[in-house]
Amino acid sequence: MVESNWSNILQIKNLKKYFGGVKAVDSCDFEVEKGKITALIGPNGAGKSTVFNLVLGLINPDSGKVVFNGKNITGLKPEDISNLGISRLFQQTRLFNNLTVKENLLLAMDNKDVKFWKNLLGGNKVGKDKEKRIEQMLGLVGMEKFKNKISRDLSYGQKRLVELIRAVLKPHIFLMLDEPVAGVNPKLRKSIKGLLLKLKYQGETILLIEHDINFAFSVSDEVIVMHQGKILAKGTPTQIKNNPKVLEAYLGEQFSAGSS
Repeated sequence: MVESNWSNILQIKNLKKYFGGVKAVDSCDFEVEKGKITALIGPNGAGKSTVFNLVLGLINPDSGKVVFNGKNITGLKPEDISNLGISRLFQQTRLFNNLTVKENLLLAMDNKDVKFWKNLLGGNKVGKDKEKRIEQMLGLVGMEKFKNKISRDLSYGQKRLVELIRAVLKPHIFLMLDEPVAGVNPKLRKSIKGLLLKLKYQGETILLIEHDINFAFSVSDEVIVMHQGKILAKGTPTQIKNNPKVLEAYLGEQFSAGSS
């Protein structure tokens, strides 16, 4: 990872985005502290994915700004923002189904796609350091035996794990994860939880969107609650669980479902 000297790696300042008359993001302010896992939660339509897309430059805000690692990135192109050190896990599966797990992961490690395809099609040997790194990451989630398996033959949960590893292997200083456990069975959910906690202990900074409230609480240091485009509350999982405004707004009995 590239080192960052800023305690708050991401700052969202008075961010606004309207779609017609709908205030998708309305005067949004929050920060993400380096070396911690921050969860962005809220009901459908709260504005979470819009915030992600604004940070990544996929859409531009109507007003406000996004500061990443001390640099104002508002209005930059997505590829330029990515190259500053942001790696994202998308909500939908985006593996190359005709490639092996290892080949998909190598693609993340080679910044230039041309270099990757030249190595793949030309039959050049993969460096031992990259092989070792891939095996280490797959070993963290018990998937080392799947290294040479064609990606289309993986289960949905296994694909999700590979995508998460791919996001980690991409050179970065900040991970943005969009619903990492959506549609994943309980066993693989535990693997993802374990991986996220190991990454945090290794110094990673992670911002995640998650609809599974108990999973979000189980891995996060701070929880930010969005409601109707605004920030409703911020705090530790315990503070959010006991926040009357949050309970009244939408969470209700979800807290009694147990922990992930």
